[in-house]
Amino acid sequence: MTTTEHTAFDADVADTILRRACAVADLDPDGIEILRLGDHAVFRIGGGRTISRVGRGADRVASVRREVAVAQWLADEGYPAARLATDAEQPIVIEDHPVTFWEGLADGDTYATTAEMGVLLRCLHQLEPPPFFLPRLQPFDKVASRLERAAIPEETRAFLRSMAGDLEAEYGRLEFSLPSGHLHGDFNVGNVLHDTAGHPCVIDLDGFATGPREWDLMQTAMYYDSFGWHTEAEYADFVTGYGFDVREWAGYAVLRSVRELLMVTWLSQNAGADPRAANEVEKRVESLRSGGSRRDWAPF
Repeated sequence: MTTTEHTAFDADVADTILRRACAVADLDPDGIEILRLGDHAVFRIGGGRTISRVGRGADRVASVRREVAVAQWLADEGYPAARLATDAEQPIVIEDHPVTFWEGLADGDTYATTAEMGVLLRCLHQLEPPPFFLPRLQPFDKVASRLERAAIPEETRAFLRSMAGDLEAEYGRLEFSLPSGHLHGDFNVGNVLHDTAGHPCVIDLDGFATGPREWDLMQTAMYYDSFGWHTEAEYADFVTGYGFDVREWAGYAVLRSVRELLMVTWLSQNAGADPRAANEVEKRVESLRSGGSRRDWAPF
């Protein structure tokens, strides 16, 4: 029986799982601090010397095993990405929760510039494909399970399910401009940090898939024009670094809506344990209903 079958997956549950995994990996669970809670609980250990990711349940095991393979592939390619820590075989699975340990990066809060992000993403997309299978990108594959377990009003759940159905049909009709290939899957400023030498490094590798390259460009574009989290100059630097402006592609509005839906359903997982998350979900859903501005969406 998984932990998530008999109790909610929250920071305390994840902490307990992490401590058991530390014992298996022969790591000292010193100074554990939670950084964020989403599809994984992410922890800093020992002041940031090590970062650990604890998956919500058994449905994360396959993607985390793929994440480990991706990390090893990128290390072999010399590409600047998160590196696995400890000699223990990873992931370590505790009650069906996959746990991984990663080398810490500086203070863990120094983000890359958008210019660095654009260059780094272009270099990633230009690598030869990995020598193992990557699944096809399935943007809607987690929506149903997230909404099923989310502690949100039934009216909100029904609206999001209906929106997902409509967008899945629209997504299926999109014609992409860029060639298909391997993707990071969740490429945004929060997942590109500076290492101890000040060089940009890509983290959170569990979303790697094969699909349209536009997918990896979307979040930086949205963070600029939907949310105002990047300035015009910062976004221009990203476009220059990568060499393509996804906002000029005809399918941009549809893919933007898909990404917005996923942002809401991702956050809905925490609504039952975090009143701030629950309020943010309702605020976001109201703007989706009305077509209003997304400028007041708060980062999580």
